[in-house]
Amino acid sequence: MDTSLRRPFGVTASGVPVEELTLDNGILSCRLLTYGGILRSLQVPDRRGVPVDVVLGFDTLEEYENQTYYIGALVGRCANRIAGGSFTLDGAHYSLAVNSGPNHLHGGTVGFDRRVWQVASLTREEAVLALTSPHGEEGYPGALSVQVAYRLEGASLAIEYRAAADRPTLCNLTNHSYFNLSGQGSGPVLDQLLQIHGENYTPLDANSVPTGQIAPVEGTPLDLRRLTPLGEHIGDPFPQLELARGYDHNWVIDGAAGTLRPAAAAFSPATGISMVLSTTLPGVQLYTANYVEEGLPGKGGAVYGPRHAFCLETQFFPDAVHHPAFPSPVLRPGEEYRHTALFSFSAR
Repeated sequence: MDTSLRRPFGVTASGVPVEELTLDNGILSCRLLTYGGILRSLQVPDRRGVPVDVVLGFDTLEEYENQTYYIGALVGRCANRIAGGSFTLDGAHYSLAVNSGPNHLHGGTVGFDRRVWQVASLTREEAVLALTSPHGEEGYPGALSVQVAYRLEGASLAIEYRAAADRPTLCNLTNHSYFNLSGQGSGPVLDQLLQIHGENYTPLDANSVPTGQIAPVEGTPLDLRRLTPLGEHIGDPFPQLELARGYDHNWVIDGAAGTLRPAAAAFSPATGISMVLSTTLPGVQLYTANYVEEGLPGKGGAVYGPRHAFCLETQFFPDAVHHPAFPSPVLRPGEEYRHTALFSFSAR
């Protein structure tokens, strides 16, 4: 393992050392933290060939530990919300941490975003991080073994997730990077264009969990089937947008789940950077950083605020364990959870 690709990045409040890992293939480069499996930076060439860091982040470990926005982190054991912080599986009832109103969010109080991951392997173009979540952690049944590979492939960043469990449990892993294709710290993203390949979405109730309905986007501000400026409809008087203060919804991605297919695309007129996201999972959550505090200090003197970035979280649908019509996030012994998210970049 090449030790020149890793450096100390501080020690957690509980005394665990954290490292920063560097990947660079001559086209893209990124920095990762073993704390939370965080994608701390992602350098992408703009239309002039100048590298631009397109993800939000912080300069110190302390800032990452203190943040509540999951910026850059690997999220699990179950991403997004579980209504009421509980579920029933095979007749057994499980109570989880309630950390978002009445709901369980992104794995709980100490989810995978707050764990220090092990470096299973590291080359200049790939880092594989590993984590074992014991039976009962955050209330989940079964021990879960996870590996996540970050890999640079030409002008693409692939994130590959694998997991296995020793008893039936839930598994829904994602990355929670905040993208700004004009460059982190450049302000709101409302002039950036976004497209989502989804004819349907899952409407939310008053507690921000799906109602169980799958509704068409046609005729609503959630119709992003063509490249649309994020600011074009984000302030429309539409109840779903008013509830979430903007976009914070799950789209049902067109095509067959389990196949790697286009899910979303984005473009910055300022830098000319385009990003195409492909996924093997059935859903993608678009979140426009609606709840990031104004004036939040970021990397290199940057200052962040609401709508200064967008997240595209590949996932099973939120609260799927309570909706039999949704694709199931249940993982059973002998099965392997496998998921790929591919972020491909170009500039014009």
